[in-house]
Amino acid sequence: MQTDDLENELAALAGKGLLRQLRAMPECGARIRLADGRTVLNFSSNDYLGLAGDQRVKAGATAAVERLGCGARSSRLMAGDLELCELLEADLARLVGTEAALVFGSGFLANLGVMTVAAGRGDDIFADRLNHASLTDGMQLSGARWRRYRHKDVGHLASMLAKANRGRRVVVTDSIFSMDGDRAPLDELAEVAAARGAMLVVDEAHAIGVMGEAGGGLCREVGCKARPDVVVGTLSKALGGYGGFVGCSAAMRELMINRARSFIYSTGLPPACIGAARAAVAVLAAEPNMGERLLAKARLLRGLLAAGGLAVAALESQILPVHVGGNAEAVRLSQLLWDRGVLATAVRPPTVPDGTARLRLSVTLAHTDDELRVAAGTIVDVAREVGLV
Repeated sequence: MQTDDLENELAALAGKGLLRQLRAMPECGARIRLADGRTVLNFSSNDYLGLAGDQRVKAGATAAVERLGCGARSSRLMAGDLELCELLEADLARLVGTEAALVFGSGFLANLGVMTVAAGRGDDIFADRLNHASLTDGMQLSGARWRRYRHKDVGHLASMLAKANRGRRVVVTDSIFSMDGDRAPLDELAEVAAARGAMLVVDEAHAIGVMGEAGGGLCREVGCKARPDVVVGTLSKALGGYGGFVGCSAAMRELMINRARSFIYSTGLPPACIGAARAAVAVLAAEPNMGERLLAKARLLRGLLAAGGLAVAALESQILPVHVGGNAEAVRLSQLLWDRGVLATAVRPPTVPDGTARLRLSVTLAHTDDELRVAAGTIVDVAREVGLV
């Protein structure tokens, strides 16, 4: 591709309001101090429990680096399978209630690994239309025939499954959908999958640490009957570090070690990430009500936004979308908020469907109630200014 072609493509993106640009920050966290002396409240973070800056988690990372160095030095199948990583996998299996677990370099790599091992040529994958992009990419790479059912529409899924007469069947869904913050109907999905002999894969990335017993995910909530064959989680959101993992049977773990290219051909997770993750899981065990406290903060913010006239959906998680519609309008709203001290990044296609551009507000435990009130007031004022209210 020539330079002119690249510039034309960038210009086309800009014309549609879809051009993305990086914004380098001097620091990260719930509040960001800028070079000009201003402080911006950050509502675009996935550090839901504030553990990225927790002294206990930092100490876990530091101790691992001091003992093992900065890198695993090779893939795990060569010489990079650290004992510390296998201890982490035991921790994670207990957290999500599975027989075994396998750590990957990221949640994206974990989903690629799961989907390409769970199904292949001659098999069928059925996916929620709003699943994370990594699940979509994984099922495309798998070679299986794949179809997407309407968002959370169990009846649509059941009709699709009834027509599948070939090999293995896999149903895959997020548990908490990252751009809407709503919950998948896990019990109903599990029932339909079981009735058709399908494997159930649930991506708990935005639920780990927040939902369920000791932060074990939505499938671990009291009253949830769904017991997926495979659970995918991340170390990079509520656990405050970096990496991904799969909770599964011992047999599935061994199969992924042998067939998941995103595991086989990746260097092992750095010791700092492993140490931080083990410490974060220990914090969850010591403070099992962290998720409840976070959801209480999200409930406060949602109530303030609704009282200000914004149309916000019923609370289902710590993720609160403010729908705008047009791409340019969402970007403008985001910029006005930045100018007034609130970081709320505009989310546009292809991350969300056409015509549904939005601000995705992520509440964290590191936000104080007073900060939530200030942010809500600012968001409502700016929304009125642009005619959203």
